[in-house]
Amino acid sequence: MTIAITGLNHITLAVGDVQRSVAFYRDVLGCTLRAAWPEGAYLEAGALWLCLSQDIQARTAPHPDYTHIAFSLAPADFPALKARLETTCILWRSNQSEGDSLYFLDPDGHKLEIHVGSLESRLDHYRANPGKGVQIF
Repeated sequence: MTIAITGLNHITLAVGDVQRSVAFYRDVLGCTLRAAWPEGAYLEAGALWLCLSQDIQARTAPHPDYTHIAFSLAPADFPALKARLETTCILWRSNQSEGDSLYFLDPDGHKLEIHVGSLESRLDHYRANPGKGVQIF
């Protein structure tokens, strides 16, 4: 019997101001607020459970590496959310991959992305464009 994880349970982000972060994730990205308390909040983004946790050591600037969280959305919703984010957020990268994407920072400097596509669409892209040397299993 193979023991393996079954998926992503939740993501916790350390934030400097819970109310500011709740407003961003709820009002800008459209997450559903499920619970809140003075030091944190739980939100839903589709099937994702997102926890915001007050932390005096929360970042104030983005990390220099490429690590980020990508959120899915319907293709029809991409243009409107992209326009909203372009006027609300700092962009940190231009899209260089398959599918529509926008890379932006949340109020605490966490690197985020909205992306139209899936693992299957990405693999299909590499099947059709094998130049990068990606091996598909």
